[in-house]
Amino acid sequence: MARPLTKDTHLIFENNNEKLVEELPIENPVLTSTRSCQKQLSDLVTLNVDAVRLAAVYIHNKMLAETYIPSTWRSHPLHLNPPMPYQPEHSGTRQTLDWIFLVSSLNFSFWSEYEDGQRFGVEWKRSWESNDRHVWTGYWSLLAAINRALDNKIPITDPSFYASSIRCPDELIAQIFMPHKDSKEQIPLLVDRIRIMREVGQTLCANFEGSYQGLLRRFHEIYAGQGTALQLVEMVVEFFPSFRDQTRLESQTIFFWKRAQILVAETWAAFYPDPGLTTKHPFFPHGVHDLTMFADYRVPQILHHLQVITYSPAVVAALEAGKLLPSGSREEIAIRSASILAVDAIRNEVVRLSLGGDRDVEALNSVMIDFWLWEMAKRIECGSENITDVSTTTILSPHRTRSIWY
Repeated sequence: MARPLTKDTHLIFENNNEKLVEELPIENPVLTSTRSCQKQLSDLVTLNVDAVRLAAVYIHNKMLAETYIPSTWRSHPLHLNPPMPYQPEHSGTRQTLDWIFLVSSLNFSFWSEYEDGQRFGVEWKRSWESNDRHVWTGYWSLLAAINRALDNKIPITDPSFYASSIRCPDELIAQIFMPHKDSKEQIPLLVDRIRIMREVGQTLCANFEGSYQGLLRRFHEIYAGQGTALQLVEMVVEFFPSFRDQTRLESQTIFFWKRAQILVAETWAAFYPDPGLTTKHPFFPHGVHDLTMFADYRVPQILHHLQVITYSPAVVAALEAGKLLPSGSREEIAIRSASILAVDAIRNEVVRLSLGGDRDVEALNSVMIDFWLWEMAKRIECGSENITDVSTTTILSPHRTRSIWY
């Protein structure tokens, strides 16, 4: 079972009925548990306080210059955007929500030992509006495969469809993830992806009217429309074992909850309202300030490049050699934990830098910093941009851990 729900209220499940139990607010357990294990792992990864300040200034200035705001999510060419302003009865709202849920369910393990041109890639359009073809790799290959299926009238984002091995057999899912002809590999962990699709689809159908929108409706009924982002994360972790990203370090449970948190964060960003029309978010009246960054393999790479986190010589040697770090190993826990604490420290410094300004406070959270760092890391990877105006160290390959968690 997952950790009990926390933060302002507990959602307690008794005989399939819910009841609320009031309690004092507490910190996100992802932050609490990773902070508590930092000293045990300081022989592997450490946090550089001076570099945090310099990185925060750089990130703060870049995000301002780029007008990088929550609704930037809707500008990405492969994202399926909802109708705006928010329209709960519009079919496009449910479609976008179900798209986000499936993407978050399968958002893991895209690194490859092959070079570009040979790694797993999916050919689809450059955007929903374009007819130009492009081969998408990495995380974008997942979106391209799902979008291509929708384009071909396959209702792959409908939980009642992908929950059923009769309507949506394994062979069809394998076909949906068919790689480009030049790819020398299939999508990693295909069997696990199919298993997860069955699990989450069946749970949505059995408990939430067959959709992510139904889950959100239930969430808002339970918390009278005042639920926090963290409470939704914990509800997802409670109902869906494949989102339960946590491990043990000696006698302690360390929580990461990467995909559960990014599910909530992408929901927040996709439906972020136009400030000119309303400041009320349809799902998250309290914002997403209680979420952490999403501990994957890409953001730690750029945090190390910015010298915010420092690796021991043994960790550097392992990354340079392309060594596989097992899920739950000390090295892997150290990298992920330090990254969470690093982004939280950067967030605190960015907030300090913004005091007295007119910047939208909703953008001053770990979610937005994570989004920006991930996109910058991808631009560096493809050679379209480099970090200037702040000291950096040689960029290393991201750590390699093959798992369903990230």
